[in-house]
Amino acid sequence: MSYLDNIRTFVRVYELGSMSAAGRDLRVSPAVTSARISQLEEHLGVRLFQRTTRSLTPTEQGKSFYRGATEILEAVENAEAQIVNITDNPKGSLYVAAPLGVGRRLIAPKVPEFLAEYPEVSVRLRLTDRRVDLTTEGLDLAFFLGQPQDSNLRIRKIADVARVLCAAPAYIAQRGMPASGFDLVSEQHECLSLRFPGATEFQWLLSTEDGPKRFRVSGRYESDDGDVLTDWALAGHGIAMKPVFEIAEHLRAGALVPVAVETPPEPIQMACLFTHRRRQDPKSRLFMDFMIDRIGAIIRDTDQP
Repeated sequence: MSYLDNIRTFVRVYELGSMSAAGRDLRVSPAVTSARISQLEEHLGVRLFQRTTRSLTPTEQGKSFYRGATEILEAVENAEAQIVNITDNPKGSLYVAAPLGVGRRLIAPKVPEFLAEYPEVSVRLRLTDRRVDLTTEGLDLAFFLGQPQDSNLRIRKIADVARVLCAAPAYIAQRGMPASGFDLVSEQHECLSLRFPGATEFQWLLSTEDGPKRFRVSGRYESDDGDVLTDWALAGHGIAMKPVFEIAEHLRAGALVPVAVETPPEPIQMACLFTHRRRQDPKSRLFMDFMIDRIGAIIRDTDQP
């Protein structure tokens, strides 16, 4: 068992706070994880963690070693990136997260094309509309819509994505056509909300003659799945704010129509998050370049409601 493997294991145990979680992340058993930590402690002659049946806490020596260990791993990855031809033969698994709509419509359809070009790479795609934590969840990359909350991560912008307020013709026939966001705050209209645990945004940011303005909308329908909101809107249950690329086919077919067009939604940023170390990984760089090129093209083709 290599010393470098022991260091990698220590870093993941430190970051995840658990032997079992680190083992799952590294695809090794808890016994192997524990053995690597023990070997590292024996080599260094210090205890890196205080262990109890309920907790695992880094010692002062562990905290100090973590800083040096991350620098070691980053130096190794940088050195590998400098000598590896990234278009030659990248290998290994990529752990990628994306919002449901982005993942289903933009990323997942392109994964087979990427894997056909790089047959020794595996992609593990996790789709969720909640915010993810790259470090604790063992992710290489995370695509997202909006603004990142973790300033320690690197960000690569893909595009500003057009959004639209939309509803089904049946809803408009029953409730009327709202002209602007000012009509949406009345009890006459039902707004469909994308919500998930920890979400803080209860308002829609719309463009007005006086600049961007937040409108506090309400409704009886909430979900943490954006596609559920689309289904509810198609069924005539309310008004949804959606990225245009997610519902372009429904707009073309007339199943959904733009509403409150005097105050359209502000565009939302689409970007990719990654750690500094992951940016040096050849397969991560290739996947980002590949997807960003194709995602950008799709968004440009569907950026008008």
